[in-house]
Amino acid sequence: PGYLGLEWLRKTEGSSLVAIEISPNMIATARKNAREYGLASRVEYTLGRVEAIPFADETFDAVFSNSSLHEWSEPEEAFFEIYRVLRPGGRWFISDLKRNMNAVIVWAMKASVRLAEMRPGLKTSIDAAYTRYELEAILARTPLKSAQVSENPFGLRIQGIKSP
Repeated sequence: PGYLGLEWLRKTEGSSLVAIEISPNMIATARKNAREYGLASRVEYTLGRVEAIPFADETFDAVFSNSSLHEWSEPEEAFFEIYRVLRPGGRWFISDLKRNMNAVIVWAMKASVRLAEMRPGLKTSIDAAYTRYELEAILARTPLKSAQVSENPFGLRIQGIKSP
């Protein structure tokens, strides 16, 4: 629904956000949220896939994604695309769940989901997520091999800077 990008926009000045989303329904929700935040004039939502980002080479100063990596059909291709659209010196940040979470944390996350019908989706997302070692192996085959991968009890974070 675009919350991470909107929160980033709220804390920056003179910036704009271009977001790609595979779902027209999620784009509609994100646009609604941008209007509610009062930031609709600074954001553009585009239908697309991270494995084929519909923008020219070296277009962006930064690329970030939150909680979608486990949904990417071809993560290796996506990392090549992220590198391609970043300008030299551009930064990337990707965060997502991790599959090897402690069982107590998984239980607590499920318990915090108020709508019972959403709990199976959380389990599916955790099951589809990567471990740090799987992610590092994928990144090693891409131009983002210099990425720093870190983890916390809930998930993984990948960040780096494209060499000039």
